[in-house]
Amino acid sequence: MKPKEYFDTVKGRGILATSDGDGKVDAAVYSRPHFMEDGTLAFIMADRLTHHNLQSNPHAVYLFMEEGAGYTGQRLFLKKIGEEQDTDRLYALRRHKSPSKREGEGPRFLVFFELEKVLPLIGAGREEDTL
Repeated sequence: MKPKEYFDTVKGRGILATSDGDGKVDAAVYSRPHFMEDGTLAFIMADRLTHHNLQSNPHAVYLFMEEGAGYTGQRLFLKKIGEEQDTDRLYALRRHKSPSKREGEGPRFLVFFELEKVLPLIGAGREEDTL
């Protein structure tokens, strides 16, 4: 199943892990990625540690654990390729809030990633599991 189809149909929770240029790591809860028409995927983020880390190290891993018993899910290995700030497209993509910027909310970024590799949640996976 392709990643977009997977995330359109499977429910669960996700963690986006990043590190800064010195290798100091961070992990934060993130909703499912947005899949763009050009094949990239994107996350909406505030100007916090995750966004800060991506300024000096473009690599990230999104770990997604499916709802239910057991440990089923996927790990998406990502590389940042661009971003935009407070655009109409960003606010149109928001899933849980109004489609416009709220007073005092601070800047929001739509950060775009290339999907480099997909592995299962548990296990090293196999070479044929990668993109």
